[in-house]
Amino acid sequence: MTEVVATNETILVVGGGISGMTAALEAAETGKKVVLVEQRPYLGGRVSQLYKYFPKLCHPTCGLEINQRRAKMNPNLTILTMAEVTNIEGEAGNYTATVKLSPRYVNDNCTGCGDCARAVEAEFDDEYNYGMSKRKGAYLPHVMAHPMQYVLDPRIVGTDDGQKAKDACKYNAIDLDMQESEIKFPAGAVIWATGWKPYDAAKIQPYGYDRFDNVITNVEFERMADPKGPTGGKIVRKDGKEAKNVAFIQCAGSRDRNHLYHCSRICCMASLKQTHYVVDAYEDAKVTIYYIDIRAIDRFEDFYATVQAMDNVTFTKSKVANIITDKDGNPICRGVDTEGYNRYENTHDLVVLATGMEPSVAQGDFPVDIVINREGFIEPDAANGGVFAAGSASDALDVNRAVQHATGAALKAIQVVNRVAGAEA
Repeated sequence: MTEVVATNETILVVGGGISGMTAALEAAETGKKVVLVEQRPYLGGRVSQLYKYFPKLCHPTCGLEINQRRAKMNPNLTILTMAEVTNIEGEAGNYTATVKLSPRYVNDNCTGCGDCARAVEAEFDDEYNYGMSKRKGAYLPHVMAHPMQYVLDPRIVGTDDGQKAKDACKYNAIDLDMQESEIKFPAGAVIWATGWKPYDAAKIQPYGYDRFDNVITNVEFERMADPKGPTGGKIVRKDGKEAKNVAFIQCAGSRDRNHLYHCSRICCMASLKQTHYVVDAYEDAKVTIYYIDIRAIDRFEDFYATVQAMDNVTFTKSKVANIITDKDGNPICRGVDTEGYNRYENTHDLVVLATGMEPSVAQGDFPVDIVINREGFIEPDAANGGVFAAGSASDALDVNRAVQHATGAALKAIQVVNRVAGAEA
């Protein structure tokens, strides 16, 4: 069982993505004790799955590496991965958190050598690549995973593959007898930073995401463009052919009372960024962006203008009505151009749906009473007591705004535990 040393001046951070890491580090570096709980086997969240940021087109690995170094160096920070907060009781300054720990089947002896992965044969869909590739039953989630430890898929435990992984390890790091456990500890304040998930594109039936091979989502396209992704960075279709004629459909599930009410804010910029991926990959690339309106504000205007100026990029002001395919599997976007009111049926190699951001945790699943708005985000309300939202748990935010918001959440939590310390002095 993992031991956690905590008091009512400890800050609990739920979620280890970029917002949770930021909030935890900012609080810990002021001298506060912090426990960071992450459901995945690693920190970094969805930012770790990005190929590049907009608008600078730089790689997220730099910022993640800095945060990982800060986390390793700070003795005030306790990190629990493969962990889930199942209950929070009490009030501001005096909470008790219950955390369920799932077995990793790999202990701290792991050096990240990979012998266990080479020994096993079973393969499963790779969650990190949104199921677009396979991974072994013993695996390192990604090349910059923190902690840098392998994980055994529970489906191989009790099988020959599980024993092969154990026998292959020279460091006695494989523990097939690990069990699920539960721990409880006190905390004075809670920062909820569980982030977002892509809206389920299969619910947008006219676009045929679950029926057509060459209709994918923006998060899948992001992994595809990454040289460490499922295609080695090649922009291709399901059949392996080069995807030179690519369409992006904006507001796929956003700003729609049948799906997500809100504007997800990042989708326009993400598609403009991903347009660069296509144009950089092929000299004869052709990109069509179907949009309601492009929401690029402040420093993003120049980025938008750069894409507008590209000769091989077309902006079509239209909400695509539906998608069909021809006999070769080419997706055909059909609709009406709302500037000229002309009907179109445009054939593409690949269609990318700019799916929206949905809060990761449904209201009914929260382990504590909290004020949630219509869109499912946490409202800044005094009724929440010492529980504060950070990043995309509070709204649809890009990385820059999420980090700023997380810093603010850390300051609010620090104020709560400072009041506790003052009352006890």
